[in-house]
Amino acid sequence: MLPGLAPGDEVLVDRRAYRRQSPQPGDVVVTCHPDQPDLWIIKRVQEVDGHGRLSLIGDNPDQSSDSRVYGRFLPDKILGRVTSRLP
Repeated sequence: MLPGLAPGDEVLVDRRAYRRQSPQPGDVVVTCHPDQPDLWIIKRVQEVDGHGRLSLIGDNPDQSSDSRVYGRFLPDKILGRVTSRLP
């Protein structure tokens, strides 16, 4: 998630953020990797389509595997919203 996050950065995640509202474009979220469910990835919500599916993109698109590779993500696969980066 460069330039916002660098490899090794630690973040705080609100796991309850989407209990009452849906993810919005611009939100930075944590989700499970589509091919490796034990791996968590951090991406930015680019778009929410009419069916509620999310287009996620990395902040460094040239180096990111995201919705351009994996397609849209279902909202129930989102683990939470990143609230801050720890110093």
